[in-house]
Amino acid sequence: MTGPQAALLPDGRRLHLNHGPIDLVVEAFGQAGEVEAAYTQAIDRFQTVLTELVEELPALRSASPPTPRLFRSRTAQRMEAAVSPLAGRTFITPMAAVAGSVADEILSSLVAGRRLEKAYVNNGGDSALHLAPGFSMRLAIAGTGNGLADTVAVSAEDAVRGVATSGWRGRSLSLGIADAVTVLARSGAEADAAATIIANAVDLPGHAAITRVPANSLSPDSDLGDILVTTDVGALSSGDVAAALENGLAIAQDLRRNRLIEAAALFLNGEDRICGDVGEDRPAGRGLKNEMHREEMHA
Repeated sequence: MTGPQAALLPDGRRLHLNHGPIDLVVEAFGQAGEVEAAYTQAIDRFQTVLTELVEELPALRSASPPTPRLFRSRTAQRMEAAVSPLAGRTFITPMAAVAGSVADEILSSLVAGRRLEKAYVNNGGDSALHLAPGFSMRLAIAGTGNGLADTVAVSAEDAVRGVATSGWRGRSLSLGIADAVTVLARSGAEADAAATIIANAVDLPGHAAITRVPANSLSPDSDLGDILVTTDVGALSSGDVAAALENGLAIAQDLRRNRLIEAAALFLNGEDRICGDVGEDRPAGRGLKNEMHREEMHA
């Protein structure tokens, strides 16, 4: 594995950071000098993020308790803080929040002391956001195989500073059958962790159409060990789809009631469920403004 790599993308605006499994796209908006300085700060911080996580990997792969454990690196601390509130609800390790936490950590270094209008760090779709007063950003809800990119506008007045997606079709292993679950939360780490457990809950335990195998048969060092994860979903009835989505929606609503997420969108087999203020007519600062018609949301 090569060391940390950093380079501007061909558009000259976005910064690409890569080290092993971490692959980030970073973009900052503002005066040229401020953006250049911000990118330098992000590159400097990125140099040791992966090695810091590797040093604490055994503990990061173990189940989190409700009371956060002590970790040395800031990224690991973010991971543990994001999953600890969920630990009493389900089996979860800090690895459920690794992508969002790395995004949060690099964003923190990117904006430190800088005067930026807005910025984002995108870690494979799990992203952290910065919005100065008066600015907004449009987020794409994850595509689910049909080429659709619904968008949600987030303003500086909204609480959302992180977005993440999970599901059995994605790059991470999932216990559930959601095509995708996208979560908006106060940080990338919180969104990442919540998307994981909501996607796990979109499920039909014991259903004959669902193929599952032990996680460690796919990835020997998986933090999930021999827990069964989804590898294929066959034909489901409309009733099956509705039941699975309602199972996930119940978890999303509980997390929102407890102020652990701001909103969530759940997708399965062309159907969806929405949790949170994503109505079209909500003014900025009083909920997220949905940029597409509700009936146009598909998996």
